[in-house]
Amino acid sequence: MELWIPIILAVIMCVVGFVAGYLTKKAAHQRAVNDAHTNAAGIIASAKRDAAAIKREADTAKKEQLLAAKDEAHRYRAEQEAELKSRREELQKQENRLLQREDSLDHKDDILNNKEGSLDKREDKLAQQQQQIDEAKQKVTDTLQAQEDELARIAQFTRDDARQEILDSTKEELTHERAALIRESEQTAKEEAEHKAKDLIAQAIQRSAADVVTETTVTVVSLPSDDMKGRIIGKEGRNIRTLETLTGIDLIIDDTPEAVVLSGFDPVRREIARIALEKLIADGRIHPARIEEAVEKARKEMDARIREIGEQALFELGIHHMHPDLIKLVGRMHFRTSYGQNVLNHSIEVAKLAGILAGELGEDVTLAKRAGLLHDIGKAIDHEVDGSHVEIGVELAKKYHESPTVINTIASHHGDVEPQSIIAVLVAAGDAISAARPGARSESLENYIHRLEKLENITNSFPGVDHSFAIQAGREVRVIVAPNQVTDDQAAILAHEIRLRIEKELEYPGHIKVTVIRETRFIETAK
Repeated sequence: MELWIPIILAVIMCVVGFVAGYLTKKAAHQRAVNDAHTNAAGIIASAKRDAAAIKREADTAKKEQLLAAKDEAHRYRAEQEAELKSRREELQKQENRLLQREDSLDHKDDILNNKEGSLDKREDKLAQQQQQIDEAKQKVTDTLQAQEDELARIAQFTRDDARQEILDSTKEELTHERAALIRESEQTAKEEAEHKAKDLIAQAIQRSAADVVTETTVTVVSLPSDDMKGRIIGKEGRNIRTLETLTGIDLIIDDTPEAVVLSGFDPVRREIARIALEKLIADGRIHPARIEEAVEKARKEMDARIREIGEQALFELGIHHMHPDLIKLVGRMHFRTSYGQNVLNHSIEVAKLAGILAGELGEDVTLAKRAGLLHDIGKAIDHEVDGSHVEIGVELAKKYHESPTVINTIASHHGDVEPQSIIAVLVAAGDAISAARPGARSESLENYIHRLEKLENITNSFPGVDHSFAIQAGREVRVIVAPNQVTDDQAAILAHEIRLRIEKELEYPGHIKVTVIRETRFIETAK
């Protein structure tokens, strides 16, 4: 700051001198102008006294004097402005130099501060190093003292004592090294096992290209012409009522050209209704008696078809020597869905995955396929028998004398019990892979089917009920009672009790219509 004061004073004095010089020159110029005006006035006065002939010369002289005075004034003004501009530029240069010098001083100040911080850090680092050196010296001193103490102790040992001491020390070191090797081996084994398992699963998935198709609850039957719709409905709807009552399937006849839709949650009933309806359409004779005959034949054909489907599944997987009743249960899985996924297709897929994995691990491939095929066998009749499909499957496997490996696989594939074989673990893995495929399962369809099954179970639990069918997507339940056990009055009371039971135990949208049907027939045969 003290250096700046003389500079500022010098600048101020220069400015004052410049202004004083400018004012002095301006006053001299003004006097010259005034003198010129005075001379001009004298000339004008003299000219007025002279003759008119010299008046023009006087005016000319006056103008020349004025022009010369103006030129002089302009010249002087330009000189003063140029000088003022020069001094301003000089002052600006001095100001810029002062600013540059100030910036340079600030930069040097920052450098000094950084150097001071760096020196402080270096001092701290040196202090830490000194502390580490002191600690190392103390550690060396302690080690030397310990060695001296150990030498003093060893000096008092006998040969046997020294030998025992060496053995104990060596044993302790070997124990530690062995534990470290065991831990390292276990870690390596886990990593290799995890990598191998992922590789096996990836290979199994790649080699098993199974389609994923969600089952629906409707079947479309083609008609030869739209005239057939009226014959299916019958007089006052008696034919369609008879077919719906016997099969438990809802027939939807709408404006769809040359087609009838069969709607029902039970695939077996829906298939029986389809077979019977196609027979009636091919025969052309459609009336209640003919419908009963066609439905009965369709049920028998369905039994044969179920057995064929089971045999085809066993042939596809290369499995032999299975009980005939168990083969039929395998075929029934084709008409059972789990969360919208066909149970038989799912079981075949699990069997193939388990077989591939078993082959990679050197296990029994055929046994793995057998266990995979039967792991969900309980679902074939779980809507007819109380208990979970795991419990039912275990009982069926025991009943038909399946191997303990298969029984344990069925019991453990959902984690209810511990798996007792590699095959049980492989089947559980295959089950998880098959069920986890995108789009393989549909939660809403499974919940819908469970609700309809529960509705039928409630109605079938009443005494005197022969069978019942949930139709119209669960909006109606038709209850067929035995006419020799239930009277007309009891049928009315039964409908009321079923309604109350449904309202109490079942959650459902909208309304459910309860229809109790009591039909008495008298049949005689003429011979």
